[in-house]
Amino acid sequence: MPFYLKEVDIIPEVEKCKSALIVICRFCPAASLAARKEEPYIEFFRRFLNTNSYEQLINNMQYRLEAKGLKTDSFRGGLLNFIICMWTSGIRQKLLKVASQYEAIVVMGCEAAYQSVCNILASTDCKIFSGMESEGVLEAIPKFHLPFSISLELNSVTPIHFPDQDEPEINP
Repeated sequence: MPFYLKEVDIIPEVEKCKSALIVICRFCPAASLAARKEEPYIEFFRRFLNTNSYEQLINNMQYRLEAKGLKTDSFRGGLLNFIICMWTSGIRQKLLKVASQYEAIVVMGCEAAYQSVCNILASTDCKIFSGMESEGVLEAIPKFHLPFSISLELNSVTPIHFPDQDEPEINP
């Protein structure tokens, strides 16, 4: 089951930099936004593996950062590397090379994705920001629609207990 994530407004922190690379995990964030907004998770023939609500969030973040004068781009793993915490060594090396051209890195994923990117970029001077945080584990019921579209009906969110935090408030 994917983590149920919510976006964090990191623009005020990141805008202090000159450039930002948005590193995208396509699993938990996309599933979370699709379930929360009651929009399709996969529209295979329209968007392939891109979830519209998630793409809008990323585009909005990029637009807001560019409006503040930052150079931005996004890094999207690849077809077989769409979950950050399971990236191959090849895609990790590619991120290391691309990220060296940016001052800030914004990770759009769970805490494990954030930690993976921190580990990959440990040898750089990049400032790494988490653009999302976990609220719990998402339990959803997949709904199939023609022509090959999948939506996720939010069934429940099981809270995650972090040692240094109070119990998160869940409002699906």
